[in-house]
Amino acid sequence: MQLIPTRVSRREFLHHAASASTAVLASVGFDAIAQSATPAAADATSASSGAMAPARYSVESIGSYTAERMNEVLTTELKKFSTFKIAYPAARHGVRLYRVRYPSVIPEMNNRPTTASGLIAVPDKAGGTLPVVSYQHGSVFGKTEVPSFPDQSTETRLMLAVFASQGYVVLAADYFGKGLSPERNAFFVKASTQQACLDLTRVARSAAPDLGFGVGPLFLSGWSQGGWSTLVFLNRLENVGIAVHAAAVASGPPDLFAIMNRWANAPAKIDASYIPPLTALMLHAFEEYYGLPGFTTSAIEPQYQSAARELYLNLATFEKLESSFPARLPDMLQQSFKTDLAAGRGRYAELLQESHGYRWRAATPMRVYYGGSDEVTPAYLAQLPVGYQQIMGGATVTAVDAGAAADHRGVFLYSLADQKKWFDSLL
Repeated sequence: MQLIPTRVSRREFLHHAASASTAVLASVGFDAIAQSATPAAADATSASSGAMAPARYSVESIGSYTAERMNEVLTTELKKFSTFKIAYPAARHGVRLYRVRYPSVIPEMNNRPTTASGLIAVPDKAGGTLPVVSYQHGSVFGKTEVPSFPDQSTETRLMLAVFASQGYVVLAADYFGKGLSPERNAFFVKASTQQACLDLTRVARSAAPDLGFGVGPLFLSGWSQGGWSTLVFLNRLENVGIAVHAAAVASGPPDLFAIMNRWANAPAKIDASYIPPLTALMLHAFEEYYGLPGFTTSAIEPQYQSAARELYLNLATFEKLESSFPARLPDMLQQSFKTDLAAGRGRYAELLQESHGYRWRAATPMRVYYGGSDEVTPAYLAQLPVGYQQIMGGATVTAVDAGAAADHRGVFLYSLADQKKWFDSLL
């Protein structure tokens, strides 16, 4: 058993991976990830099978959270994050934090090589085989409000306090365009989201011996955008034969075509005021990654185009631009765009339907969480995977009600407590 070092320099964790021929991964669990020395090159069934990303990655120690700090997250910070009533067990371990920069490719851009970043969080305990949770984070506006900058992400700290402080290794990709990524935001871009998550998982498996732990069962978890990311990532993992013990999806929109139509063509009073700027990010991301020149100017009303572009390019903060957006999404969108969206016409509608996160015969048990006061993801949409997997004869998907008072953040908090107990029961 290798002891975990108290401090790891960037230089000490610079790895040069050998070239490897692509290979289809057998369904032997998380260990299969190690079969490719070069991330993004192992999956012969994926769009990136013919591409080779830069063959090196780095892992940098960025400090640690003590058990006392984790308990502060579970009490003081929790109250600031939400008024939803929930309690969690006290932290058992401190957590060591590592920021990872790793190679990947952009499938939508002919597998152009890029770099991405993410977090590996390791319980500060004796080494051994530990369960692993890949956490997919929710929507954020700031470039560094992501897992690899945990001091800027309450969501990430809560995940670490509930899981890492209790003995789980937590992995969390920042996604392309966030963290240290040089790219523009790949917001809800399916293949790029899958790739960023998959390649971080491969790097984590390779780095595990140096970080002092053995890789145990793999679980997936995600909230909001990260709930959708969890679904599409699970689909990718199953396609390449990597076993996942279970997956938990909190307020995740599994059907982007449905939720965009709900927001744009059937708005409700409950809808969050930040849905228009989030939609602006998605429209620009689709224009950027799918090569749709002029798309955003044909979709967004002229008076909102400048603010939408500035937000996407990180030229100004959300706080500065928030008042530049309308409170209701239909007011931001051109009528012709909404009409085509409702009818399913055009490339954007096609891409939304291709970006679903639930229409395959799943092999992994799941829980999907919803709430009666969710201002982002309606309860009906959150539960779509349940009936679909039933008629497909897939794995069991259980819908879990966080309660009538659970808003978007409340569903997240409720799901953390429930999924932790569920994952524990499967070990």
